[in-house]
Amino acid sequence: MVTTKYNPARPWTPENAVGIGGAYLCVYGMEDPGGYQFVGRTIQMWNPLRETEYFVKGKPWLLNFFDRIKFYPCSADEILKFREDFLRGEFRIDIEETTFHLGEYKKYLESIKESASQFKAHQEASFEAERQRWIEQGLDHFVSDTDNDEASDNDTVPDGCEIMTAPIPGSVWKITVNEGSKIKKGDVLAVLESMKMEFTVESEYDGVLKKIFVRTGQQINAGQMIAAIGG
Repeated sequence: MVTTKYNPARPWTPENAVGIGGAYLCVYGMEDPGGYQFVGRTIQMWNPLRETEYFVKGKPWLLNFFDRIKFYPCSADEILKFREDFLRGEFRIDIEETTFHLGEYKKYLESIKESASQFKAHQEASFEAERQRWIEQGLDHFVSDTDNDEASDNDTVPDGCEIMTAPIPGSVWKITVNEGSKIKKGDVLAVLESMKMEFTVESEYDGVLKKIFVRTGQQINAGQMIAAIGG
């Protein structure tokens, strides 16, 4: 299964949510931003507060490399109780030790080579068709519906300036230039934090940095003004 990811990402994701992004599955170990498509909820992957059968000293995480996970349905009330009991060692999960045979796996891949190729071709064609529908419906880009241009002295654009805006929502982690500095095309003006990653805002113009519209630590939206560059 392959899915698209949210763009822009969610500013908040609940702990223990299960999501798929691209061909990857993850369980959110804590509340944080995220862009994976939700497919369910599950028990905790982390337990730094207490040692149990599954969370031993020095290993507060549940999963190991090469683990295969199986989920089963339960009610909303059951999952809350399972979570409450699991961290205390009062809810058991089934863990079965198996061996991964690389040679047998390669033989299996060879046996389904033709059908896998057909499926991949169908998948790629469907994905391109979906992207075309996004374009036709205007869903291939994001425009913030938040009004960031409230009337204030700080929002006044100096005459004759070009404006650099935020390409994504996030927070201002660092401002790397000062007002009055000479700027060349490609210079980094600011570093944004979004989806737990850093994104640079680079100047598209040569000139002088006339004004900075944001401050370090500020939450901003896509399209919000970052800086004004003039001659």
